[in-house]
Amino acid sequence: MNREIKYSLIIPVYNRSDEIKELLSTLVLQTKKEFEVLVIEDGSTEKCEHVCKEYENQLDLNYIFKPNSGPGPSRNFGMEKASGDYFIIFDSDCLIPEEYMAEVDKFLQSNYVDCFGGPDAAHESFSNTQKSINYAMTSFFTTGGIRGGSEKLGKFQPRSFNMGVSRKVFEMVGGYGKIHPGEDPDLTFRIWEAGFKTSLIEKAHVYHKRRIDFKKFSTQVYKFGVVRVILNKWHPGTGKITYWFPTVFSIGFTGWLIGSLILFPELALLNVLYVLLLFFDALVKTKSMGIALGAVRAAFIQFFSYGWGFLKSNWRINVLKKNEKEAFPRFFFK
Repeated sequence: MNREIKYSLIIPVYNRSDEIKELLSTLVLQTKKEFEVLVIEDGSTEKCEHVCKEYENQLDLNYIFKPNSGPGPSRNFGMEKASGDYFIIFDSDCLIPEEYMAEVDKFLQSNYVDCFGGPDAAHESFSNTQKSINYAMTSFFTTGGIRGGSEKLGKFQPRSFNMGVSRKVFEMVGGYGKIHPGEDPDLTFRIWEAGFKTSLIEKAHVYHKRRIDFKKFSTQVYKFGVVRVILNKWHPGTGKITYWFPTVFSIGFTGWLIGSLILFPELALLNVLYVLLLFFDALVKTKSMGIALGAVRAAFIQFFSYGWGFLKSNWRINVLKKNEKEAFPRFFFK
C-alpha cells in the first residue's frame, strides 16, 4: 500500500479529566504527527474541555460534548464525526508511546488489514497495584497471554483500549453495540462474520492503567465473565472450552484445599506449587517483592470473580433461559 492513510484518534471520556491530560501529553510527543484527535465527552459532570483547550494548539484536536450513552455508542459517535479513513480507539486511561503512530502506519503500509489491535503494558509510573493487575491479566500462567498480545491461541481479538478499524469496516459493520463491557469482542465477531480480517501489531503497544484498586478490578472481571456467556449466545461457534477455566479452577482449587484440610494434607502441595509459580514468575518479570505478592492476589481475584460471573450468567441465561437484558439489565445502555 503506497497511499497516505488519514488517521482519526477517538477517545471517549467520562469524568476523567486527569486521565485525558496525561493521554494528550503523550500524543503531543508522537514522532508521526499526521492525525486528528476527537475527545468525546460522554455526558460527564466533571468535564475535560479546559484540558483539551490546553492542547488545541499542539494537536489537531476536536472536543465534543454529548449526552451520556456509554463508551460503545460514544466511540461510534466519534467515528461518525471524524474525517479520517482509519479510526484508532483509545481508552482515556492509556498512555501512548511516542513511536506508536509510526509503528501502526509502517505495519499498515506493508500488511494492510481493516482492523488491528495492540498489546498493553505497565508503565514505570504505574502504582504497584496497577502493575500487579497488569501481570494477572497478561501472564501466560493466568490468561495464556491472550490479553497481553498473543495470536498463538487463535485469531486475534482487538480490545477497544487499543484498537483500529477502517472507515470501510465501520460503515459495513455498524460500530459498537450497546452492551458494556463486551462491546469490543462483539464488534470483532461481527467484523469476522462480515469477512474482514484482524491482526495484532506487536509494536503498537500502549500503557493501560486498568482498575486502580483490587475491589474495582474484581468488579471489572466479574462483568467480563457475565458478558462472555452473552457473547457466546449472540455469536454461536465463538465459545471455547477455555472460557470455563476460571470457573473450574475456582471450584477445583477450593475443593482441593478443603480436601487437603479434611482428608489428605499432601493434596495442598499442588495449590502451594501454583501459588509459588505465580509468585516467582511475577518476581522475575517485575523484580519487586511487593508487586509479585500483589500479582498472586490479583490472579486469584481474577479467577474467582470471572469464574463466578461466568457461572452465574450461564445459570440465568442457559439454564433458566432468561433473556440477557432481563437477566443483566445494567449491562445494556438504552
